[in-house]
Amino acid sequence: MEKTNLKKGLIFGICGTILGGFNPIIANSRPEIIDAYLFAAMTVIVQAIIFFPLMLLERNKLNSDYNNEIITFNEMDSFLNGYKKNIPVLIFVGISFGFCFILFFWGYKASGAINGNLALKTTIFFSLVFDWLLLREKISIKQVIFSMVLFFGLFLAVTQGSFIELNIGVLILLSVAGIWMFAHALTKPMLDRHEISSIQLVCVRNTISSIFLFSTYFLFYPLENVSILLNPISLSWGILMGGCYGIGLYLWYKCLENINVSKATIIVSGNLLFTVIFAMLLLGEVFTIFHLMGAILVIISIIIIVNQKKEEDIEIDII
Repeated sequence: MEKTNLKKGLIFGICGTILGGFNPIIANSRPEIIDAYLFAAMTVIVQAIIFFPLMLLERNKLNSDYNNEIITFNEMDSFLNGYKKNIPVLIFVGISFGFCFILFFWGYKASGAINGNLALKTTIFFSLVFDWLLLREKISIKQVIFSMVLFFGLFLAVTQGSFIELNIGVLILLSVAGIWMFAHALTKPMLDRHEISSIQLVCVRNTISSIFLFSTYFLFYPLENVSILLNPISLSWGILMGGCYGIGLYLWYKCLENINVSKATIIVSGNLLFTVIFAMLLLGEVFTIFHLMGAILVIISIIIIVNQKKEEDIEIDII
């Protein structure tokens, strides 16, 4: 059974990794007429549409498990209705993710696919910081050291060894990584208390994001842009971006159901390889020796930091 789960986890993880590696390529290949704000709105609503039936299936399964006495009424009620206790937080998270997707597309356009992917690898660092600040979780000395190594590798790669002239797109994507992990830290207690599932959370936050983005879009852009939204080509790009991102996210969750976080993180770190290949072939980007050295340092740092999360016996409390 363990080997079967590992095999399933690897399949889900590799497929999700390939899709994840393709995200920045789609982002930077879209027609210029589709601005980042509209593309963000289209992306999140497609994700919401993908996860809505999955959420319904999950809720039906919870009811079935209760009827078959697999779970208690309190467990079922918590998963089905626990979100009602957290509506203000969910609204904040939904708006934050919507805003982040705008920055996501701006950042990738300015940084390029390879540099952008490397910048978003810093999510593990921001996860440590906000888990420590908000959830009072421990951080080990080794995690601190390899967080510094991670940033050294990132700056080595994106500045091509000069450590100056940091690209504005990289800075934007660093802010995206920070906001994403702040929002994750806010929702983590809900998941731990079983007041919402990962699938429900993704569906709810993307629904809120799409409402926020579509309702505010025309405050900044002319009404004539409705024609862009209704254009079949524009719609196809929105479906492609949202579908690739959403299905990749679902595959990541399926991967986590079958293998532990450490193994899954090692697999998903490989999306950089696919981004590099796609970026060179489709976008004409150049992968340099500095990118290679920086990427190696970044990936090694991520693996060590994630593994340390599981080694509580050697953690040092620095609160």
